[in-house]
Amino acid sequence: MAGPVKGPASYFPSIEATYGRPVAEWQALLREQRSQNPGVRHSEQVAWLKAEHGLGHGHANALVAATRAEDEA
Repeated sequence: MAGPVKGPASYFPSIEATYGRPVAEWQALLREQRSQNPGVRHSEQVAWLKAEHGLGHGHANALVAATRAEDEA
């Protein structure tokens, strides 16, 4: 039996409920941004989500961290 979800993914249900978009859609936006600007830093992507899409810092950070971790795996 799996334990509770930990790390950035623990934010995903709240992100989907709060902003009305599935996590996969947010991740696609982040990946598109990185493909257009390969040197974009983690903190810059967090700031972009906050400024352009109104996400809170914790939610934005969780999305960026999880997406980058998946892409680097």
